[in-house]
Amino acid sequence: MTEKLRVLLVDDRPDRARDLARDLEQAGCLVVAQLTGPVDLHATLRGVQPDVVVIDMDSPSRDTLEDMHRIHREQPRPIVMFVDDGDTESMRTAVRAGVAAYVVKGATPERIRPLLELACARFETFQSLRDELERAQSSLAERKLIEKAKGVLMETRGQSEQEAFSSMRKLAMDQGKRIVDVARAVLSAAELLAPEASSGRPPRGGRT
Repeated sequence: MTEKLRVLLVDDRPDRARDLARDLEQAGCLVVAQLTGPVDLHATLRGVQPDVVVIDMDSPSRDTLEDMHRIHREQPRPIVMFVDDGDTESMRTAVRAGVAAYVVKGATPERIRPLLELACARFETFQSLRDELERAQSSLAERKLIEKAKGVLMETRGQSEQEAFSSMRKLAMDQGKRIVDVARAVLSAAELLAPEASSGRPPRGGRT
């Protein structure tokens, strides 16, 4: 038996929402919440944790698209938008806002389930790529920090590049930390000492 998709439905027209909710149930979905507008959308989303969000409207307004952006950023979910307006620019804007499927003039009950599953598959693929990109960016940022910390040790302690790296690696192993955490500590210490060093004043406690 196919597991039911949990759907959060948003539609500002009660009669149309009722019909779509019925079609969704017939398509093997479970409508876990139904809203007549974007008010309380984010709180409801957080509360019911749906598998997919379905937006049904004549044409996506700017406020609606901003809400889609916010969902995409803060509580990412597959979003399917049923609209009457087939304007190309609105479609592109909706996709940029994180909408996984933009369906013009509705869909028959038989097509609803495949559409929702396709949107979920697209969403998972996009999320996977985004996670991979974030990991790559984080790794690159950490490498830059380590390189910068190595430079500080080479300058202040007269170490070679390999010696500077080995020093940080040993300290990380001794303290059970990641080497990037040691690099941050090195850079913080260097930043703390920099004003006194650059002012030409002797260190605190030193002779005048």
